Amino acid sequence: MNSIEARKRSVRCAALLLAAAILPAGLAADDSIADVWDRVEHHTVKNGDVGIHYVTLGEGEPVLFIHGFPDIWYSYRHQMAALEGDFRAAAMDLRGYNRSGQPKRVEDYAMPHLLADVAAVVEDLGAPINLVGHDWGGAIAWRFAIENPDKVKRLIIMNLTHPRGYANVIVNATEEQRRNVQYARNFASSEPDGSPVPEGLLGRYESEGEKVAGHYREAFSRSYWDGMLNYYRANYGGVAAGGEVPNLKMPVLQFHGLKDTAVDKDGLKNTWDWVDRDYTLVTVPTVGHWVQLEAADLVSDTMRAWLLARK
Repeated sequence: MNSIEARKRSVRCAALLLAAAILPAGLAADDSIADVWDRVEHHTVKNGDVGIHYVTLGEGEPVLFIHGFPDIWYSYRHQMAALEGDFRAAAMDLRGYNRSGQPKRVEDYAMPHLLADVAAVVEDLGAPINLVGHDWGGAIAWRFAIENPDKVKRLIIMNLTHPRGYANVIVNATEEQRRNVQYARNFASSEPDGSPVPEGLLGRYESEGEKVAGHYREAFSRSYWDGMLNYYRANYGGVAAGGEVPNLKMPVLQFHGLKDTAVDKDGLKNTWDWVDRDYTLVTVPTVGHWVQLEAADLVSDTMRAWLLARK
């Protein structure tokens, strides 16, 4: 096996190991939530030549959800169903995923382009909005709120620590913490090779029943695997480096599953020093990285109450 093939195999193995380590497992089937797929309205906005797909459910003040890796808008089906009676719940497909555009170059996935994608959706929804992000969606949401305080009324983050907190963990990582994020370094240092989405990810939701699993299989089958990895290739060095950023100017609600190995809970320290308004932290000891799915009722009910209390 030559070095190029070995590198490709290493990245594929890292993806499957990541799936085994942090993807949600053992979730029960729930057809009442599954039908969110059939009830949403579909929209597409343009950021330059790239179309960004998003869906909406309900009416009222907009709440925009941004998913992470590897995921689609449907990750927030529980929260959208919970909010639709009081808010206009909107969830976007990040570029490279599902029905959004799939530019090919690594540099097309750099943070300024990702922020511009969000800005296009926010403009279409009507600013200011409530912004929610998980994983890479959390990284984008933190940055968008920091840079656009006039467009974000309230910020909700799930299992992605503040940019300064995340970087502090990377810089001062224990041996265990270094091992836990090795997958990210592998992704960031890999080269695009045109590989399809790994089979292990296509079947990730089989425990939720064929309807939910089928939606994911369909969406991932039309997604761009190199595009997903380009988030790491184009941005991970900057995310890990951290740096000084202005304080948040809006209320912040943060959820964190404490069993998460990809985003260490040590990064939560001092977040309250970086938020100028009220800051609410909800830790969930029994779940991991996918808190919006593994603790869906707690997250949905808390989010709705928190938002309503601040309307």
